[in-house]
Amino acid sequence: MLDGVGAGPAPDTDAYGDSGSDTLGNLARAVGGLALPNLERLGLGRCASIPGVAPVEHPTAAFGTARPASAGKDSTSGHWELCGLCLLTPFRTYPQGFPAEFTAALTAATGRGVLGNRPASGTAILTELGPTHITTGDWILYTSGDSVCQLAAHEDVVPVPELYRACEVARGLLSGPETVLRVIARPFIGQAGNWRRTERRRDFSLAPPGETLLDRLAAAHIPRVGIGKVDDLFAGRGIVSMHPAGNPEAYRAIVSALGVMARGFLFVNVIEFDQTWGHRNDVRGFHGGLLDLDAAIPGILGGVGDEDLIIITADHGNDPTTPSTDHSRERVPVLAYGPRVRPISLGERRTFADVGQTVAEFLGVAPLPSGTSFLAEIWDD
Repeated sequence: MLDGVGAGPAPDTDAYGDSGSDTLGNLARAVGGLALPNLERLGLGRCASIPGVAPVEHPTAAFGTARPASAGKDSTSGHWELCGLCLLTPFRTYPQGFPAEFTAALTAATGRGVLGNRPASGTAILTELGPTHITTGDWILYTSGDSVCQLAAHEDVVPVPELYRACEVARGLLSGPETVLRVIARPFIGQAGNWRRTERRRDFSLAPPGETLLDRLAAAHIPRVGIGKVDDLFAGRGIVSMHPAGNPEAYRAIVSALGVMARGFLFVNVIEFDQTWGHRNDVRGFHGGLLDLDAAIPGILGGVGDEDLIIITADHGNDPTTPSTDHSRERVPVLAYGPRVRPISLGERRTFADVGQTVAEFLGVAPLPSGTSFLAEIWDD
């Protein structure tokens, strides 16, 4: 799951304020074309029009796109939908910041005041408010276009366990009509002009309000292994994850897991396309990340067994070429690979949930609440 790697506008992109967003297409145009030979051979150029990535005549994977059906464009709703649970009602966002009642209650419970309290880029708000935070010890509170509350604190000013406890307080306060999908702890280090967010980020998510693929697999005692923040996005229900520091570590972890797993579900979130580059409008970094991904593909696929099914997809877009630093409502690529996979066109799937429904059928558990499996289309008996 390539976090934030969208494949072009969905039918309702404009309704989400994301007109013009096309993560892979716009990035390719910005850098004069993408050279991704391994992803090209899989069929990425057949998923969408991406300058530099040819639509090869005989790809090695089944290829297509999926459009979002859930109300939202965030990682949580995207992952839930991929696992068969579609949200029909969006969770609340806070474009004007959080209400005074919340900030007063947070201050009373934690003994620390609040700075910011508005939508902001995480790196920009550190630049602006980091020095004041160092002096006062107050929380840096911010949100985005998603249903999220973020608390940032310098590790030398506020111990990380204290930041986690504050996020647990915020999670409890943001309930009922004030509910947000995620409260995120954002520890950072460094000095003014050189702040750096650390790998000790933690997400405090709502539990899914219905059954997901992970629940089905857990009930059937099918092993589930997570890499990246997937456990956070499901509130730890049905999966435990290791949290690599970045994409290269995630790729190495995938290779290692494929080498030892005899059966089960390996669920991976590759985070830096979203967290490190998309939210910072870092075109150069995003481009470099795609080149690194492409270089890692042969090593990853080299560990695929005769009966394995590998699906490469995303949860939303995060176009680094647009003025926005938020997620974008986009279709996502779908590439299905394995020795027994027929490399056919999957077309445009109506929901991300088709991915989870396919995995459910592949692993032999009951059908999920949403989605249509494409296993019969691709699996060569």
